[in-house]
Amino acid sequence: MTGKLFLTAICLVLLSACAPEVGSDAWCKKMVETPKGDWSMNDASDFAANCVLKTYD
Repeated sequence: MTGKLFLTAICLVLLSACAPEVGSDAWCKKMVETPKGDWSMNDASDFAANCVLKTYD
């Protein structure tokens, strides 16, 4: 049981490390490509605070 729990924890850490940091250029580009209807209120707020004045092609 402990081994499965440890393996699950390791997998979660590795998967979460793949997501770009909020406010980074990679995150802003990902949000530009994400439909606005899929954004949370936090996503919209973070995008406005970090990405609005940047341009992404």
